[in-house]
Amino acid sequence: MVITATQMMESMISNSMPTRAEVFDVANAVLDGTDAVMLSAETAVGDFPVEVVTAMADAALGAEQHPVARTSKYRLDREFSSAQETIALSAMYGANHFSGMRGIASLTERGTTPTMMSRLSSGLPIFALSRRADTLQRLALCRGVIPLFFDFTAFAPQDLEARTIEFLVDGGFLARGDYILLTMGSTQGQAGKTDRMKILPVE
Repeated sequence: MVITATQMMESMISNSMPTRAEVFDVANAVLDGTDAVMLSAETAVGDFPVEVVTAMADAALGAEQHPVARTSKYRLDREFSSAQETIALSAMYGANHFSGMRGIASLTERGTTPTMMSRLSSGLPIFALSRRADTLQRLALCRGVIPLFFDFTAFAPQDLEARTIEFLVDGGFLARGDYILLTMGSTQGQAGKTDRMKILPVE
């Protein structure tokens, strides 16, 4: 997880508009793959806290629309170190090349799989579904990850896929005709056991 926080919009402590260099700094941080950009004095003691947050968000969102921010060569020249990493990164590549895919859903205990997924740049959301508050809080800082409380251990294994889709549809994240790529472990409720990946239609 990478947070960039080095006086990114310092001029806005006393000015309502950022400099061109500051906008480029924020955009370049996003293009370089940072998970989050952070303000300090600009909002703590600055005269324009709302304006600086808006300016930083606009710069970051604009950079994320650039094609460079949606492609990645992460680990293309290296072997994966575990089954979990293999599933995580294969899911991202597969989802990015499948028409109709609306996102990746990861049932997770500790958040390792969605954290690995966030290393790959993508225009698709990663829905990290967990029953653990500490996991969801950590994942809120990972780029492209939407952490959502979902106690998947409350469902029988044969119902889990349908309940996951139902949860995401009810939340407004999916609609009929979409596809979602689901990752999960064959053993529910244990960390580090992600070993399954499946493409599910939303019907």
